Amino acid sequence: MENYEKFKEDVYKLTKIDLSSYKEKQMRRRIDSLVTKHRCKEYTEYVKLLKDDSSVFDEFVNFLTINVSEFYRNTDQWELMDKEYIPELIRKYGKNLKIWSAACSTGDEPYSLVMALSKHIDLRNIKILATDIDKQVIATAKVGLYSEKSIAGVPDDLKKKWFTKVGSSYQISEEIKKRVEFRESNLLRDAYPSGCNLIVCRNVVIYFTEEAKHDIYEKFAASLTPGGLLFIGSTEQVMDYKDLGYKRRSSFFYEKES
Repeated sequence: MENYEKFKEDVYKLTKIDLSSYKEKQMRRRIDSLVTKHRCKEYTEYVKLLKDDSSVFDEFVNFLTINVSEFYRNTDQWELMDKEYIPELIRKYGKNLKIWSAACSTGDEPYSLVMALSKHIDLRNIKILATDIDKQVIATAKVGLYSEKSIAGVPDDLKKKWFTKVGSSYQISEEIKKRVEFRESNLLRDAYPSGCNLIVCRNVVIYFTEEAKHDIYEKFAASLTPGGLLFIGSTEQVMDYKDLGYKRRSSFFYEKES
C-alpha cells in the first residue's frame, strides 16, 4: 500500500491522532493488518470506510491505542509506593493529593491507585484524574468489570474488600469508582493538568518516537509540583531526566527538582 504520508494526514483530520509521533514500522504494520482485515486495497479506501462507518472508526481508534493493562502491574513497585512514596507525598502535601493517571487504559491503574491510597487516607479525601485517548477503554473503565487474570496482582486483603465476583469476572466497588474522574485526552495534543503531586504513566510512552517521549516527559515535569513524583513503566526510562528537571529516586520513580 502506498502514500502512507497522505494516510497520516487523513487520520489526523479525522481523529486528531498524530501517527508521526509513533514508531512508523511498528505502527504501519499494525494498521496494514487492520486495512487488510476490511478487504481494502488502498489507504484511501480504508479512510472512506472510517468516515462512513462509526463502528469501523471506533475499532480503528481502539486498535491504535495499546491497551495492555492490569492491576498492581509490577507489584514490587506498588509495594515501594505503599511503604515509601505515598507516606512521603502525604507528609509533603497533606491528604488531598492531586494525582493524574495518564493513558489510564481500562482503569486498572487509577483504581489501583485509589486502593493503594485507601490504606493511608480516607476514601473521601481521594480523587484521581484519569485520562486516555480512547473513549472505548474509558467506557470499559467506568463499568469496572475485570477478568481474574487482570486482578491477579491485587493484594488479597484489598481484593476481598473491593471486588465482588460476578460469574467468572470481578466487579470493582462503586466506592472505589467514585474516586476516579475519567476524561478523554490526547497526550500528544491536549493541555496537561497543573499542580500534580503524582503522575502515573506506565508502558505507553515506549510506543512513541524519541522526540515525542522528550516532549511528554517535559510536559509532565511542568505539570508536577516541586517535589512531585512521576511513576513510569518497567520497560521505560527518562534518558535525559536531569535536563528535564527530574532527579531519579528509584528505577521507575522520578522526582521533580524543588
